[in-house]
Amino acid sequence: MKTILPVVFALLTGLCWGAYGPVLGQARTFEKSPFKPYVMIGVAYLLWGVIGGLVGMVVKGDSFSFSRNGITWGFAAGTLGAWGALALTLAMYNGGMAMPQVVMPIVFGTAVSVSAIIAVMTTKTQADPRLWLGIIGMGLCIVTVAYYTPHATPHSPKPATPAEVSEHK
Repeated sequence: MKTILPVVFALLTGLCWGAYGPVLGQARTFEKSPFKPYVMIGVAYLLWGVIGGLVGMVVKGDSFSFSRNGITWGFAAGTLGAWGALALTLAMYNGGMAMPQVVMPIVFGTAVSVSAIIAVMTTKTQADPRLWLGIIGMGLCIVTVAYYTPHATPHSPKPATPAEVSEHK
């Protein structure tokens, strides 16, 4: 059971993050603003991050004291997550809503590759050449998925343009 749980949670993460872009697009369409949904993303991160963290600490039996390094690195991780959400918001705002099938594979393919490169750098080990082949393969997969994902039909609701957003103010 312990060996399957990481796979189950990884698949759940992929499911949630894979749905993130389309759901963000819906929020943007309803709000006619790319930044109102980003505020709600922040509220959700705060709410679920704090509640989930506290529940996990209680279940695990952790103490409620924190180290300076843990606070620093945890804040850095949260900042990177928030900046990633902001960057995705900006990608969608600047034309990505017309092509989310291109934006989302780039986001996730890049994330996998950056994670692997950081692992090589932080472990200070020589990377197997197949890793670099995999990263190149990931680039090919990004292009393939982006190209062959069905595009929106002409009858889909059109996201707000920057001009419409400024008119709405």
